[in-house]
Amino acid sequence: MPQLSRRRFLTTVSKGAASIAILGVAACSGDGGDATSTTTAAAPSPSTSAPPQPTVTTTTSGAPATTATSPTSTTTPAGGQAAMWGRVNLGNVSAYILERSGEAVLVDTGLGGSAGAIEAALGSLGLTWANIGHVILTHRHGDHVGSIDAVMAAAPEATGYIGEADAAAVSAPRPMTIVNGGDSVFALDIIATPGHTPGSISVFDPIGRILVSGDAVLGGAEPGSVAGASPRFSDDMAVADQSVIDLASLQPTAILPGHGEPITADAATKLDALATSL
Repeated sequence: MPQLSRRRFLTTVSKGAASIAILGVAACSGDGGDATSTTTAAAPSPSTSAPPQPTVTTTTSGAPATTATSPTSTTTPAGGQAAMWGRVNLGNVSAYILERSGEAVLVDTGLGGSAGAIEAALGSLGLTWANIGHVILTHRHGDHVGSIDAVMAAAPEATGYIGEADAAAVSAPRPMTIVNGGDSVFALDIIATPGHTPGSISVFDPIGRILVSGDAVLGGAEPGSVAGASPRFSDDMAVADQSVIDLASLQPTAILPGHGEPITADAATKLDALATSL
């Protein structure tokens, strides 16, 4: 498949200082502001308190890329454009921004108090809350849904989404749309990845092959490595392991996990190896 030369911008904003590095990337056509969460979870989250000084890291890449309502397949981007992505690094959890042509999807909201960091990340990408059309929660744990109230207040036109089996555990300021595996949001595939929680979902851009894995797949202890769901914080490890195997079949070019560093080199090979080891 032909490749197009692109640039990836890495911006780090911390305590008012900003630095920008420009990195090369090949592109192919083909977990801030105050918020209170009323979320409950069957299992504790890996993090129970907000990081005192969140660091916002946003990366854009053109890499090859609650009332139950029916899930909506939103407009398919013209020309099959791969989503650009940005990471909001909140310490030991990350949220992610996926953007096409000025419309953005926020995946997860971090702990309570993360809205300011998300806003700073949006600004680093040249976006504002007005660009957020969709907010997808990968699962019910408080370090992923803790700022849902503040986020939805800041982005009043955004639609919220959550996996069906986790929906009852999450309270939001307006109705959330329930999604299941096989649904689509803004041309992003919703992948059912239960095990960590019953309603855990992952988000996959089939054009750029970018996988936002929530806690179904994590960044490993070694830089650039990949790991499965944490047994300590997961409801059913046998099911969680099967979800890893299912995700490996997607052959992602990048994995954006809820915990740990994004995997942007040999992601499919590393995920295949993890799946084979389970």
